Amino acid sequence: MDPVLADLLKLLTLEQVEDNIFRGESRDIGSPQVYGGQVLGQALRAASKTVDGRGAHSLHAYFLRRGDVEAPIVYEVDRARDGSSFSNSPVVAIQHGRQIFNMTASFQRKESGLEHQATMPDVPGPDGLTDFRDIKKNVLAKLPERVRRFLTIDRPFDVRPVDMPDILSNEKLEPVKHIWMRTKDSVPHDEETNQVLLAYVSDYELLGTATLPHGLRFVREQVQMASLDHALWFHHSCHFDQWLLFSFDSPSASGARGLSRGQVFTQDGILVASTAQEGLMRVRKSS
Repeated sequence: MDPVLADLLKLLTLEQVEDNIFRGESRDIGSPQVYGGQVLGQALRAASKTVDGRGAHSLHAYFLRRGDVEAPIVYEVDRARDGSSFSNSPVVAIQHGRQIFNMTASFQRKESGLEHQATMPDVPGPDGLTDFRDIKKNVLAKLPERVRRFLTIDRPFDVRPVDMPDILSNEKLEPVKHIWMRTKDSVPHDEETNQVLLAYVSDYELLGTATLPHGLRFVREQVQMASLDHALWFHHSCHFDQWLLFSFDSPSASGARGLSRGQVFTQDGILVASTAQEGLMRVRKSS
């Protein structure tokens, strides 16, 4: 298995400290704090370990403080309700004795019922598209060291934007983005692992969609960005070692906050998940 992917699966496994309490490590991916998707994935894993035979159908989370990549994170799960069909599990993430994140995940036993879904966007498939890491060297040379590291660090996913962004441009664009993603190697096909991986990656590139109409690029502008709250709904099972299309849009930005939404489709058009996030988007005035 790809070593970076193997390390991610290990990161998302967690150590059980005692009943309903788990501990996870962190990884530095080049961001100034713990990557929000890591905390989402670990929190969902912790909650999943307290239910039996039910898959998650939704989670709703708030990011409260920056996470420290040098310290472990403790996850405390409250088994608030275990009904005949649904289980509800609030989770608190703690570092240095303080809450940095809280989330509630809801689980449901398998049921059949009415079905309909949104239509998959008509965009090119992943074959022939360029991976996001294949940025030209002359472009990287114009970026700060911390940004070059963030963009070129080895990742466990293949990431192929339908439209490769020009990270040096200030052009104002429509708040829409389409990205194909999959793991770099095969992963277990159990539902829990793939839901945790989807939670992990659901924070990637989402909030940045809200900056597009303003001609802002995080690599050049003095833009402070941070996830505030995050929601994710699971509609169907998926295998993350197969291509998934992440289709993002942003309906609003106001009050130094941006709202972005996402839909996740399999290559054959099945809508497997939906997500939404509001985040801080604060433009710092140059001195």
